[in-house]
Amino acid sequence: MNNFSVLLVDDVKENIHSLELIIEHSFDINIFTALSANEGMEILMKNEIDLILSDIQMPDIDGFEFAQYLKSINKTKNIPIIFITGIYDKEDYQKRGYNLGAVEYISKPIDDVLLTSKLKVYIDLYEDKKNRQLELIKKDELLIHQSRMATMGEMIGVIAHQLKQPLNNISLYCLDVKDSYRYDEINDEFIEDFHKNTKEQISFMNETINGFINFFNPNKEKYDFYLKDAIKKTTQLLDKQLIDKNINIIININDEQLYGVQTELEQVFVNLITNAKEAFIENNIDNREILIQSEIKDKNIIIIIQDNAGGIKEEYINQIFDPYFTTKEFGTGTGLYMVQLVVKSSFNGNLKVQTTQNNTKFIIELPFK
Repeated sequence: MNNFSVLLVDDVKENIHSLELIIEHSFDINIFTALSANEGMEILMKNEIDLILSDIQMPDIDGFEFAQYLKSINKTKNIPIIFITGIYDKEDYQKRGYNLGAVEYISKPIDDVLLTSKLKVYIDLYEDKKNRQLELIKKDELLIHQSRMATMGEMIGVIAHQLKQPLNNISLYCLDVKDSYRYDEINDEFIEDFHKNTKEQISFMNETINGFINFFNPNKEKYDFYLKDAIKKTTQLLDKQLIDKNINIIININDEQLYGVQTELEQVFVNLITNAKEAFIENNIDNREILIQSEIKDKNIIIIIQDNAGGIKEEYINQIFDPYFTTKEFGTGTGLYMVQLVVKSSFNGNLKVQTTQNNTKFIIELPFK
């Protein structure tokens, strides 16, 4: 965990030095110093600062103007400010400071005990906030892990299904070799066909296995990729399953480019398509269609995955993205939560759902590359 960081702003070096001595005596925190508001802004833009201690009477830009400017910038608007001053201690000045976002006033000469007690409050709040953030991160990591394990279980079934046919084909080719040898039918043409056919089957199995390994690789670097490639890989992976369940996928994807980890977006698509497949079966739908399309709107890539599997019940619509929520007897309830988490955290996007009595439409909004 990073240490608490404080920025001291004062145009008098001796004042800053005195503050540093007081703080360093009581706390092990990061201290940044600036002799002007402009210098302070440079530090704030380059570092994560948790608290600002600022003088008011400074040349060029005074403390009030400094605070007003900070509140206009997203990166700095929520940083608490404590004014340390020996001049502006009247009620009118203090009201102005509070209106600009100051949280405390400390008058000069500085009371060491008062300063350290106030700093301790903010440091304790900081530590509590960081601990809560770590707990949330660990919780999300656990949920993602559980979801990936559940997805892995489904994918093992997909892989097994996809490997079964080429293995059967190779078995038939081997049986054909035995019969052809028995009846003296092996010639150059036979050997060439055998070599070509078995090589194609082995290549298919190798690509399938490698795709499965890469799908769950935790050490992934972000890169540019095309949306249509992610869709293609997903449908190839699920192809046999979809054919067996008579599910028709209609794809209308353009050449949109994204930045991130392609296999993470593929996991999103796998979850949504698999959910639709299970809904088709559960609701006994005959005409089974999944429509996947994309468009550019307001500098975002809009991806729509729509199925006619019977829709989502109204009482569930506000809960489907909650962790551990599931309507399945053996479900984990982490699939759609992971989908939302990947869309938001990995791609800085947004995920919405719309449903009617017959249709479910998932709308993914991702920043346009």
